[in-house]
Amino acid sequence: MSSEGTSPDSSVGIDRSRRQFIAAAGAVGVLGLAGCQGGSTGGEEAVTVASLNPMTGPYSSLGPGQRTGAELAVAEINNNDDYDFEFELVTGDTETEAGAAQSEAQRVVQEEGAEFVFGAISSSVALGLNDFAAQSEHIYFPGGAAVPITGSACNEWVFRFETNTAQIAEAISAYSVNNLGNNVWFHYADYAYGDSVYNRTSRRMENTSDDYTEVGTSTSELGASNYGSFITQISNSEADVVMLGMTGGDLVNFTNQAADQGLTDQMAVVGPTQTFQSVRAGTGSNSVGTFGGARYDPSIETGDNQAFVEAYASENDRDPGNFARVGYDSMRLMAKGMNEAGSTEPGDVRDALEGGTFTTVLGDITLRESDHQATNPTWMAELVEGGSDSADVELLEQVPGSETLPPASDLGCEM
Repeated sequence: MSSEGTSPDSSVGIDRSRRQFIAAAGAVGVLGLAGCQGGSTGGEEAVTVASLNPMTGPYSSLGPGQRTGAELAVAEINNNDDYDFEFELVTGDTETEAGAAQSEAQRVVQEEGAEFVFGAISSSVALGLNDFAAQSEHIYFPGGAAVPITGSACNEWVFRFETNTAQIAEAISAYSVNNLGNNVWFHYADYAYGDSVYNRTSRRMENTSDDYTEVGTSTSELGASNYGSFITQISNSEADVVMLGMTGGDLVNFTNQAADQGLTDQMAVVGPTQTFQSVRAGTGSNSVGTFGGARYDPSIETGDNQAFVEAYASENDRDPGNFARVGYDSMRLMAKGMNEAGSTEPGDVRDALEGGTFTTVLGDITLRESDHQATNPTWMAELVEGGSDSADVELLEQVPGSETLPPASDLGCEM
């Protein structure tokens, strides 16, 4: 079991990842950013934006969706007369690793001149990019979901459209203890995101039900492949529910092995990212009967989502998933912030984004002034038999965006 320390959702793993990132950044001189200044909008000004995604490493199945969403947004912005600037997109591979992400961030900022950066899925990697954004004073939209990114590690240059684990905890925690069972086992990957899932969902369950009992916890390394001993341990417990703080290939492997060992028939298997396209594709029918939080689904009729789904499917021959929508609207929010500011200078855009309300695929969201987290709605869902090799997502219950987030001070953000 991880300790939360004095800040909500803090952990030794988070602090270690950030220290390693900062040390690596200092070694190659990330503060040498002279000459990278923005300007006012006008004419067809070119603004360099960057998308840093895990194209290799443990989250390589998730990075391409993030990248294609960002690319679609850039194409639309450049063909939209509402903007009197154009985006020039530069890209990089974070490799799901802090050192590689640091190198790519340094390259796109120092060598390519990007002052607006999006990306990362690993929360540990995103935390390092947070610090880099504060040092270099460029806008950063992270793709990681751990609470500390806009919580205890928040800073004035970071804005997040990705739904965080506190928000998804609102959807899955109360539903799980009220409808699936009170005796809960937590298994999570031993890094920032896994810690955040455990901290937020366990706390929310405890506040929801007096009958809630934490039966046990177990952790595995990020990128592990064999979960048999953990599944046996969970199966032999008194748990009604197992909550999984993992995603990508880790979650795919655990779900497939849990089905093979009969765990999904024995208890409710719940994962905040169980509904992700890549997870459903990798687990097939083994996901049927499991439950998950939904940060996004192509079927939702919010904001301009259906126009996004049509455009994305036309370009990619498939519907978008969560990571595509994060890439898409993170880029669009940068552009909308520039329009609102009447400037492409990062400081002006920062001021325009802070506390601003903007239309997205999730509807009208506000980037809270207190922590720069988007007020996104969330859903609880069940995985059901589908018409293809993958399970379908059945949305069970929605939590409105106005109700998904506690105050920023409760999450550790002080700006």
